[in-house]
Amino acid sequence: MSLGAIITTTNPLNTPREIAKQIADSNPKLVFTTCQLISKLASSNLPIILLDDNNNPSNTKIVTSLTEMMMNEPSQNRVRDRVNQDDTATLLYSSGTTGASKGVVSSHRNLMAMVQTVFGRFNLLEGVQTFICTVPMFHIYGLAVFATALLASGSTVVVLSKFEMRDMLLSIEKYHATYLPLVPPILVAMLNGADQIKAKYDLSSLQSVISGGAPLSKEVIEGFLEKYPTVRILQGYGLTESTGIGASTDSPEEGRRYGTAGLLSPSFEAKIVDPDSGEALPVNRTGELWLRGPSIMKGYFSNPEATSSTLDSQGWLRTGDLCYIDDDGFIFVVDRLKELIKYKGYQVPPAELEALLLTHPEISDAAVIPFPDREVGQYPMAYVVRKPGSNLSESAVMDFVARQVAPYKRIRKVAFVISVPKNQSGKILRKDLIKLATSKL
Repeated sequence: MSLGAIITTTNPLNTPREIAKQIADSNPKLVFTTCQLISKLASSNLPIILLDDNNNPSNTKIVTSLTEMMMNEPSQNRVRDRVNQDDTATLLYSSGTTGASKGVVSSHRNLMAMVQTVFGRFNLLEGVQTFICTVPMFHIYGLAVFATALLASGSTVVVLSKFEMRDMLLSIEKYHATYLPLVPPILVAMLNGADQIKAKYDLSSLQSVISGGAPLSKEVIEGFLEKYPTVRILQGYGLTESTGIGASTDSPEEGRRYGTAGLLSPSFEAKIVDPDSGEALPVNRTGELWLRGPSIMKGYFSNPEATSSTLDSQGWLRTGDLCYIDDDGFIFVVDRLKELIKYKGYQVPPAELEALLLTHPEISDAAVIPFPDREVGQYPMAYVVRKPGSNLSESAVMDFVARQVAPYKRIRKVAFVISVPKNQSGKILRKDLIKLATSKL
């Protein structure tokens, strides 16, 4: 980024088909990856720079490796473009409810503002801290907070190649980690296995866990604090479009406001808006949360229609989240207008899975909803209408989807129905289906 290059990231769990779609949309010039993942780029002719050593010299698409580049003396004649704050720095893809994900264009100014927010939120200027990175680097949380802000502060970041509970706990013990950012399912697992964990691992250095992705319940917070009394729980709320943290709790007292996403980040403005009338609402009234501030994205890549429907002319970002703000300024997330399914912190757009299901020759209609689960938060459940004469099974539907999407997007529950409920404009009545699914719990 310091050279003026624009970074776009992708989930290594994505299928070759999903990666090819992102390449076609973003039109990159170069790929950084590992030997293990090269096969996912089979349909691409982009030149490749390996982050590990080249074990396949016959692959003509590999131009060099990071190790080889570091051994070369930099050219004295290199011309570096002037980088301005408003220049694009990153192009990250955010899940959308209308099917294809959208490229979020963020500037250097956006990232600089988020670095300042992180410094203030974690009091990083008051001493060096050690963070365990359990979140993916392709995500705005990993890129903006870990790869940018925490390193800029001089903090130590311990990166796990993939999440394994044992590796995470061993790393806390070995590196004397003080901060552990995570998503709710990991925190719940630490709570459920607390007695065994404390007997086997030394977590005495741990000062704070930072949870994001979904609010923690009162029962989970109190249960965790009882098992780990020296560890404080902080929570945060943010979007790819806000370049990370939009609100957070920064003290144990704030964290005990159960269900809150926290107070607004510095330099941010917020208002609650009636989704139908566009009227700004007073405190303790539920509506759509709108945010404005220096880290709000520039817009969606090559998608002016999506940009204009999300950003208004005054720079307000429509978050798609139904929230209210209490008398003390704490934000509470009530529901999601966007209907995204949150699986272990990953965002799964129902419309993408519905479009895929409709390509099956024995399916005439389908709807996908979030099904609540204590371990993972939510997982995708499909309501499927079979074509006449079809004997399509639940497992066949799940296998059909699993072959074509990343693991976190897989359908994990199927119900067959005569028809999918829709309103007069043809929009799926997901709330009715969610009510039907959860009424049997």
